[in-house]
Amino acid sequence: MPAKTIGLGAVLIALGVIVTFVSDSGSATSMIPAFIGLLFVIIGVIAAVREDLRKHLMHAAAALALLAILGSLGSLIGRWDGEFGWAQFSQLVTVVLSAGFIQQAVGSFKAARLAREAGEATA
Repeated sequence: MPAKTIGLGAVLIALGVIVTFVSDSGSATSMIPAFIGLLFVIIGVIAAVREDLRKHLMHAAAALALLAILGSLGSLIGRWDGEFGWAQFSQLVTVVLSAGFIQQAVGSFKAARLAREAGEATA
């Protein structure tokens, strides 16, 4: 999961940078996906290095993904003016990527729990 977390962070950083340049935005808000992505990269790198913290950090990454979804959806729905521009594209991509990450994280958490329980049953 740490590699997937780093990968998601890298994609969000690229999304923020690309949308900022393509849209010629002078606003820092267009870089919000990049800031969120940086947090994912930091969490993923620490989780890769510190195995004793991995479980907690991956739960933190899932919580961050949930916050990214809620924030992006809230902004997307709350400011919808009928037009679909770069801001809406960036928010929608952030929602989709974060939702996919949560889906993979939940699957990973379940698999880890089942493996742990299977190990306890055989011991």
